[in-house]
Amino acid sequence: MKVGIVASDRDEWHIQGLLESLKNRGADAYVFPSTRLLSRINSSPRISVKGYAIEEFDAVIVRKVPGGSPDQVFYRMDVLHRLEEMGVYVMNSPDAIERSVDKFYTSGLLEDAGIRTPRTVITEKFEEAITAFSDLGGDVVVKPLFGSLGFGMTRLTDEDIAYRVFRTLEQIGGVYYIQEFIPHRNEDIRAFVVGGRVVASMLRAAKSWKTNIAGGGEAKPCELEDYLAELSLKAAKVIGLDYTGVDLLRSEEDETFYVIEVNSTPGWEGLQTVTKKRISDIIVDHLLSKLK
Repeated sequence: MKVGIVASDRDEWHIQGLLESLKNRGADAYVFPSTRLLSRINSSPRISVKGYAIEEFDAVIVRKVPGGSPDQVFYRMDVLHRLEEMGVYVMNSPDAIERSVDKFYTSGLLEDAGIRTPRTVITEKFEEAITAFSDLGGDVVVKPLFGSLGFGMTRLTDEDIAYRVFRTLEQIGGVYYIQEFIPHRNEDIRAFVVGGRVVASMLRAAKSWKTNIAGGGEAKPCELEDYLAELSLKAAKVIGLDYTGVDLLRSEEDETFYVIEVNSTPGWEGLQTVTKKRISDIIVDHLLSKLK
């Protein structure tokens, strides 16, 4: 059995874990940078990386698809779609990845499913962005439409600063993704879902409003209540992800939980420090169950 891992860094901690888990289960595992995908029409191999014919593989785990120009990003996703059409099992699927990495798409799907998510305004017009800042209470988080690890997120509480930030986004042709800030005691919950079940969870606590581990958050053990596990599973199903990290934020005002993120290429290094379960084994076991 051949399994490829799409990644940007072979030596990354998660990749080493997946390689070990695959090897322990008798699978031949290979790591492929998504920037080296070579495609052919009317000649073979149709999809390859460094001479390996990916179309002959049984499955591909998408660990990371790096950003780039629109052409580069579209092409990389096109290749994942093409592999699926050739019968290669892709996890997570390109459709699900596209739904997840686009914050507007994700937020809209969550709203349609009746899942509580913060009030959000998305626009390309400066004047509408300024109005949204006021309408959302004058305390907002501005996020890149496409992004991860919390990079590029900015909290705005001053109208003059909002004016300058929005003018800058206008100059670079950006899209305004403006979300109400939910006071949350500088903590949230990450539920890790694999194959339709929550396999582990953690509380992330930080000294600032950004709680993600990459930004300095600290992982603490956390057992989910049943209704939060159900909420996490519902969010994962709505987006269509085999494995995902669902981020749950509790409002300190009324204790209501919001789903603020559903990740298509989630990390679990911090989570692994607070659970005895080996997350890479669980991911690989789920993948292999799909190939039987």
